Amino acid sequence: MIRRFDIGPFVLALGALLLLVGLFLAWYGEFTAWDVFELTDILLAALAVAGLAGAVGLLTPDADYIDRRWLPWIVGAALVLVAASIIDPPPAAAEADRGTGAWLAFAGALLMVAGTILSLTRVSFAVAVEGRDRRRRVAAVDHRPPPTETGAPVARSSESLLHPRPEESEAGETS
Repeated sequence: MIRRFDIGPFVLALGALLLLVGLFLAWYGEFTAWDVFELTDILLAALAVAGLAGAVGLLTPDADYIDRRWLPWIVGAALVLVAASIIDPPPAAAEADRGTGAWLAFAGALLMVAGTILSLTRVSFAVAVEGRDRRRRVAAVDHRPPPTETGAPVARSSESLLHPRPEESEAGETS
């Protein structure tokens, strides 16, 4: 049995998790996204959770809470918000350097974009979960002469009707 798994929802979920984790790390100097932003951090968290829900819905159609047509908009909004926050920081952190959290959130948003593209284009990989085939017997190979009592194969006559061997034909004439 060959099972097919769509890789897109897994990449989408990984990106959403990275975005969520990035919100709790330092974005500007020692400040996290929760310290610096007023509304952007809440929007990014909501978009990351929506991306996770969309990935779960793509993996299990029974748990389809978000229509797959909304995924490009959700992911696009997350990417635009993260990119805008990196390019134009809020006034409270205008002089601070970008931290690990900002770049991790940006990588997560890019992974969410890649996962959505892979999901909507239906790129998948196959995994074989069946056992190996046993060797099959072929009639031409298994047609052997029966063994004798000692286990040695029975000698066959090498005499051909069209071309008899000279030794056997002479021995046959003298007896």
